[in-house]
Amino acid sequence: MRIELRHLRYFVAVADECHFTRAAERLGIGQPPLSQQIQALEREVGTKLFKRLPRGVALTDAGQSLLDDARTILADVARAGDHARRAARGELGRVRIGMINSAPFHPFVPRVIREFGQRYPQIALSLEEKSTPALAAAVLDEQVDVAFVRPPLGDDERLTVQALFDEEVLIALPQGHPLAEYLSLPLDALAAEPFVLFPRPVGAGFYDDIISACQRSGFSPRIVQETSQITSIVNLVAAGLGVSVVPASMQQVHSEGVTYRSIFGDRLKARMCLVHRRDEVDSATISNLLGVIEEVRNRALTG
Repeated sequence: MRIELRHLRYFVAVADECHFTRAAERLGIGQPPLSQQIQALEREVGTKLFKRLPRGVALTDAGQSLLDDARTILADVARAGDHARRAARGELGRVRIGMINSAPFHPFVPRVIREFGQRYPQIALSLEEKSTPALAAAVLDEQVDVAFVRPPLGDDERLTVQALFDEEVLIALPQGHPLAEYLSLPLDALAAEPFVLFPRPVGAGFYDDIISACQRSGFSPRIVQETSQITSIVNLVAAGLGVSVVPASMQQVHSEGVTYRSIFGDRLKARMCLVHRRDEVDSATISNLLGVIEEVRNRALTG
């Protein structure tokens, strides 16, 4: 059996109008061709679908049964076409966003996710936290579409890296620490202090910036505790195990027992970047996300 969609559309029109002439006018075709198409459909189905009346037609039992299915099929086809068009516009689908564990604490990242979700509510978002190297690998392996990371990421030509913003870095001290009485401190004030830091493989760029800044200040930090989670660094400082330097957004972690102070002199910056596959710009969904990110970034720069 080979039933074409146009046969079903013609059939539904005749069933709705109960009249071939009126159905032909509605469809914009002649009445004889419409009758021929209905006869072709009846041959395919193998039974009469309409009873001819003096003033029109009425559905047979078989026709009534087919009408329900025909409406469902035509609605499904229309829905499928709509879904395809919306997907082509980037309004349907899925986006997998990766981020380093400090990214959600800066207002920029939650703002991007919120605005994208509001603008494209039919896009399913999944979020994943990993280190910068792991996220770069996940983007290349197509396990993640875009990721918020800290540089550097190497020179892989398959990746596009866009700088988003530079964030101030603060000194984190245990509450009650003697240095907490100062509002701003030079890094060399920490020369004799034990440090809590993240392992270099977690974020080599930011790690090297911290070590280099300390060395320019005349000392190498004495690292006594390492943890890959930035929130754990704050908690270890609160426990009195050492001092640290962290992105200013970590003040959003309301951990009792931590005091934050600005750095005087050699000011450190923590850069946040966006990374995605170079060929992802061909995806309407990713292109829409990149557009939202650019809008939020421009507002932040001009605000």
